[in-house]
Amino acid sequence: MFNFSFDKRTMYIIVGIMLLFVVIQYAANPTQLIGLLISAPGVLIAITFHEFAHGYAAYKLGDDTAKNQGRLSLNPFAHLDPIGTLMLLVAGFGWGKPVEVNPRNYTRKISMEKGEAIVSAAGPIMNFILAIIFTLIYCAIYKFASTAFIISTIGQIILLLISSTISINIGLGVFNLIPLPPLDGSKIIMPFLPYKAKEFFINNEQIFYIVFVLIWITGIAGIIITLLAIAFNNTISGESYIYPICPFDGNRLVRKVFRVRLSKKTNS
Repeated sequence: MFNFSFDKRTMYIIVGIMLLFVVIQYAANPTQLIGLLISAPGVLIAITFHEFAHGYAAYKLGDDTAKNQGRLSLNPFAHLDPIGTLMLLVAGFGWGKPVEVNPRNYTRKISMEKGEAIVSAAGPIMNFILAIIFTLIYCAIYKFASTAFIISTIGQIILLLISSTISINIGLGVFNLIPLPPLDGSKIIMPFLPYKAKEFFINNEQIFYIVFVLIWITGIAGIIITLLAIAFNNTISGESYIYPICPFDGNRLVRKVFRVRLSKKTNS
């Protein structure tokens, strides 16, 4: 069994060095900086609501640790982790400041492990809910807004911001469902794992930060996402019934949902 051990400072230094390479890659193409600015609002929304959901779920189960630490707040600065936020901006994945919970404080008639699974699932579920809400907003704009507004600079920027927010929420939600520490998915399945597997994950949790960074920087994650997008985006008939949000193509979604109205606007 491998037993890697990094203190928090060492881990942040390693991740920071890897992040530097990503930043240099973006700096080589200045136009990509515009993408960072477009992504920023979506990042703030996704991380803030994700971490708030964790704390709120724990609070509803009887644990007021997050409340006492000021984490039951929609203030982004209460939830942002510096490295995790930068990674989400430049690498497409990241994390927020972990919400501390104490399962022993749960007052509901539920085991500590099941309670922790519920609290862990709350974050990704919140991201998916946000993605649905912003998708509806995106579609409503296309359906009810005038053609002049949609093709205007302001209209295009708003649609781009909404589209980015949808993509980021889906990405953060799916990424956190991966069943490997320290992600939420590992805590969701933890109650069902044998003791030795739990022990391995707990003892080697920090090394998975490095593993995930390497996966994304080397492009392996991009290959996986592409394959998943193809799998969800195509059926035998070539139509998409489960619309992929990775990457999110708002125009295509609108054409499917409001095909007749959109075609009239396009031809006008």
